[in-house]
Amino acid sequence: MGAELLRFRTDSSRLLGGPRPGYGTLQRNTEPSCMDRFGQRFTARVQTEMLGEGSLEHHPGARLEDRKSSIAVGVADEEESRDTIRLHQEERNVLRYYLFEGLRYVWMERQQAYCRVSALDEGWTCAELHLCRAGLGQQDHSSRRKIYGPNLIEVPVKSYAKLLVEEVLNPFYIFQVLSIVLWVCDAYYYYAACIFLISTISLGLSLYETRKQSTTLRNMARMSISIRVHRADGEEAMVSSAELVPGDCISLPLDGVLVPCDAALLTGECMVNESMLTGESVPVLKTPLPNGGGAAGTIYSPKEHQRHTLFCGTHIIQARSYVGQEVLAVVTRTGFCTAKGDLISSILYPKPVTFKFYKDAVKFVLFLAVLAFIGTLYSMLIMVKNQVPVGQIIIRALDLITVIVPPALPAAMTVGSIYAQNRLKKRGIFCISPPRINLCGKIRLVCFDKTGTLTEEGLDVWGVISLEDGRFMPIIHEPRRLPSGPMLHALATCHSITLLQGQPVGDPVDLKMVESTGWRLEMAEEDEGELPGLQCFGTKVLAMMNPPPEEEQPPDRKHRSPVAILRRFPFSSSLQRMSVLTKHPGDDACWLYIKGAPEVVASLCSTETVPADFSQVLRHYTADGFRVLALACRPLSAVRSFEDALQLTRDAAESSLTFLGFLVMKNVLKLESAPVITLLRNAGVRPVMVTGDNMLTAVNVARSCCMVGPNERVVFVTASPPGRDQPASVKFIPAELSQGEKQPEDAQQWDGRLHLAMNGKSFAVLQEHFADLLPKILVRATVFARMSPEQKTQLVCSLQELDYCVGMCGDGANDCGALKAADVGISLSEAEASVASPFTSCRANIECVPTVIREGRCSLVTSFGVFKYMALYSLVQFVSVLLLYTINTNLSDFQFLFFDLIITTTVAVLMGRTGPARELGVRRPQGALISVPVLGSLLLQTALLITVQVLSYFITVSQSWYVPLNSTVTAPQNLPNYENTVLFCISGFQYLILAVAMSKGYPFREPLYTNVLFLVVLMLLFGLLIWLTLYPLGFPKTLLKLQGIDDLNFKLLLLGIATLNFFAAFVLETALDYGLLGCLRKLRRKKASSKLFKRLEKDLSQQPSWPPLNEPLFATPRMSIAVR
Repeated sequence: MGAELLRFRTDSSRLLGGPRPGYGTLQRNTEPSCMDRFGQRFTARVQTEMLGEGSLEHHPGARLEDRKSSIAVGVADEEESRDTIRLHQEERNVLRYYLFEGLRYVWMERQQAYCRVSALDEGWTCAELHLCRAGLGQQDHSSRRKIYGPNLIEVPVKSYAKLLVEEVLNPFYIFQVLSIVLWVCDAYYYYAACIFLISTISLGLSLYETRKQSTTLRNMARMSISIRVHRADGEEAMVSSAELVPGDCISLPLDGVLVPCDAALLTGECMVNESMLTGESVPVLKTPLPNGGGAAGTIYSPKEHQRHTLFCGTHIIQARSYVGQEVLAVVTRTGFCTAKGDLISSILYPKPVTFKFYKDAVKFVLFLAVLAFIGTLYSMLIMVKNQVPVGQIIIRALDLITVIVPPALPAAMTVGSIYAQNRLKKRGIFCISPPRINLCGKIRLVCFDKTGTLTEEGLDVWGVISLEDGRFMPIIHEPRRLPSGPMLHALATCHSITLLQGQPVGDPVDLKMVESTGWRLEMAEEDEGELPGLQCFGTKVLAMMNPPPEEEQPPDRKHRSPVAILRRFPFSSSLQRMSVLTKHPGDDACWLYIKGAPEVVASLCSTETVPADFSQVLRHYTADGFRVLALACRPLSAVRSFEDALQLTRDAAESSLTFLGFLVMKNVLKLESAPVITLLRNAGVRPVMVTGDNMLTAVNVARSCCMVGPNERVVFVTASPPGRDQPASVKFIPAELSQGEKQPEDAQQWDGRLHLAMNGKSFAVLQEHFADLLPKILVRATVFARMSPEQKTQLVCSLQELDYCVGMCGDGANDCGALKAADVGISLSEAEASVASPFTSCRANIECVPTVIREGRCSLVTSFGVFKYMALYSLVQFVSVLLLYTINTNLSDFQFLFFDLIITTTVAVLMGRTGPARELGVRRPQGALISVPVLGSLLLQTALLITVQVLSYFITVSQSWYVPLNSTVTAPQNLPNYENTVLFCISGFQYLILAVAMSKGYPFREPLYTNVLFLVVLMLLFGLLIWLTLYPLGFPKTLLKLQGIDDLNFKLLLLGIATLNFFAAFVLETALDYGLLGCLRKLRRKKASSKLFKRLEKDLSQQPSWPPLNEPLFATPRMSIAVR
């Protein structure tokens, strides 16, 4: 195997449709410029491998001449290095590829680019996947094995030696090592030894935790099982799952198995637990991939065909064959290309958290370094003047850098997040990304899913509205009282429920619907043979629905005949419907029953079967907050058997339907929803609903949960795509007009803000044709209905482009993409930690949202406080050391230890224990360190501490008993002395004063006194310093090298100065809190906000007539071009 260094360029003309993350063209002698998915550059080493004959891009059933093309293969050319190497049959086949973050990228000859190996499988049709049932030949399998690599998700676990080298090379540890060497040279042996010991313990714990996490993740990702594979020669073999390649046909055991790869189900049905991927605990029914007719030519997509796809890492609870057949699936993706591989990759290589606070922290450390450089120059001049030896000058000058740049700063800044993470865990909220806790403090907008998030997951059946003579009948609240006929049969059979250990499992809506009819599901166990009573259907069946026992049926309704289910077309979020093919005893023909979104089902029905008042009746129930599903049916005379049903395409079956009526379900709001939404709105956090449900139902729930106030107006945004003779248009229609009500004459009755509402279709049109208008609409929009999972993700990204810090709260299934895309994703799941989002709440209600925001604000303020404290601690020590350098002395070894370990470390660790405030206020914490309030606080406090130290020094030297130190020698030889002792006492008090001043409570944290441990430690340290100032006796006096001062009045004066410092520091911080700098800012010209949404809100506030109601707006070419 050969290797060459791969260097990339971003030549968009040669890439697949422009630059894509992880794609590159081979270009020698250029600088590496390939981008990963986060826009970061990388280089990789290209590897080559010899291949034999074999298909690389076609299914096993392709013609022989088609199988000769090898898009991923090049030929070794010894004469010259070329970008493109053509394949000739007589030459050797060479695979050229590279590995990056676990993924394999191969050279694609046709595209002239390196692409993910999974691109070889894109474009397969459903029919081609069904051809894979025959299995791969040995030669094809060998070729694919070399191209795709092993089916393993390998998590690298580095050795302790390698981890040690990487950690020690970290700038933090390099700085620590150099500092320790410097302190040893300066005879600070005890201090150097203590810091070395602490750093070694910290390093050891860090290495242990890092390796432990890697090992845990490797064990979670590693999976190797034996699986039965079909071969092209008709043989079957038991192979390791690591040997699987795309195109392999695998046989699934009926008692369940852990899925080792992504695979498309070809035959049978599987009940799958996907909680590992989505956090959703309800098992999902998987049905075979469509085959035959129009479906055969459909391009296979794991997203579009997710109900037919088994994802790697999920658990098949049970598999059911079609009576006598095996349960077969074809491998579509392996290794890191699978769904599980993608999740493991997101954990190993997470999206970088871009937060201004962290960037500003680096800038401020650089500022401190510049300050240290200035101090170094000053100290060098002073020491040259004092005729200090050159070696000593260099050591002392470098020592100043270790004083002003605190090496413990990065660790200290994470303290707040660690405490917040632990507090969240105690409240049942688990966080797998601690850096995002600080982001929670900046949330301005939260998107909520509706069903299962704002409302209860399980819906209660409110009633059924059936038809008679083409007219709606009064609602029947007990569906079991329906007469035997299509409506009852639709309710009893149109579901995806299956039996697991004799108990029905499936979607909660399906379970409630079937329960309301009283009908019972019967399925054959694999060892029981056929279902009893199958002879009456004359064909194989998937399942059978039996009517309730006679004693449970209403007196006037007796149902005796069962109904068989031949095939299911599962629910699709893009199609917004599901259907089943059924058969009745004695009937030759089959019946199709369908349920789904009313608008969708009505569009598939014959016009004459849909009542004229369809929209009016639908609006009546959805406006009252009910969830409404429509049902329809169709007899299929051409389908007579199980085999016929398998050949029927979905599009052919779901057409020319007869409308049956509505199923009305009660959407119960969770008790916690309205108080939480009210709390968020009062705190200035904007709530938005994103749901797949009906628009009027969503608006009703929005009003019920106070997302839309009683006197606040709702306006529907209706956008239409371009037609033959007119461009795309958008219209703003008041909700009261759309519901047939009169527009109020007095428009002043709407005293609140205006809320826009739209559905997924309108959102798609706005994205494509109204790019200039969309930001304005998003700033005012509150309800998004009929949104697909992909559109939910797009909405989150669109809101982020307006500079919102976006939170998303929903379940882990349909909301997976949006949860990951949001700045803060909170999944409501029973799992302890869901990889679907950074936060997981075990309690299935939205009370977790304000909790997370309060903890985020508390953590952010704590991080600011600790940062300011550590910076000021460095400045206090810097000023003390510079003053002492001026008179050719310094702090002693144990004085440094006392300040750094006893005071500063203890204080910095305990500061973060203060919990969040109970109330969620309108004010938000600062998000930038480089800002007027923060810099103003630092500058004023620095000026104060310099004043106090210099004042103390001059008061000391003016005393009658003062004896100057011996400046002909340096510290520690001229210790103890009066100057050192006074500055030690005063600076010690300053460390504690700053700790109290930087531990502000209101409005984001609880008061200081609630942090009992911190308060006790502060009192003990204050007491210790008072004792060292007034009566330093015995061992402590000798150890710290303190000069005895007999003048009690002077010592009391020092305590007085410290007390004045305490009050002055408090007055400064309080004045800053209450707007001293804000007043100064008002004197300046007000700048426009850097946030786009704020500028848009300001513009809209000056346009009271926007949006123009009932007036269509047409797309201009400029609007459409903007998104192309």
